[in-house]
Amino acid sequence: MLTLVSVFGFYNFIIYAEDDSGNQKRLSDQALKGQELWQQNNCFSCHQLYGLGGYLAPDLTNIYSAENKGADYIKAFLNSGIKAMPRFHFTEDEKEAIVTFLKEVDESGYYPNHKAAIKADGWVEIEYKIR
Repeated sequence: MLTLVSVFGFYNFIIYAEDDSGNQKRLSDQALKGQELWQQNNCFSCHQLYGLGGYLAPDLTNIYSAENKGADYIKAFLNSGIKAMPRFHFTEDEKEAIVTFLKEVDESGYYPNHKAAIKADGWVEIEYKIR
């Protein structure tokens, strides 16, 4: 039993002590404001980012770079709402912050990521847009 606990402890130390900070992208101050608005207005109750969130509305992970979408599209549905989405009364600065947040989320990767591969140690290797 002691051997199993020791191996388990060593394995966890190796896995969790690994420096993975090279894959992290910090959000800009403008995007952090957008994230705060996203959370205050409970956008996660309907929308998803990277497949996490509600299922009433589309996943917005890559909405900024999607064909025929982008900043103007995002601002338009923030202004008028779409189907069950309520109409919000955001200021121009607030809309710009939300667009910046969604742009920086979009830049972080692809969802769904069809080029993901499971490594031998159990971690998943994914394709990033920016490093």
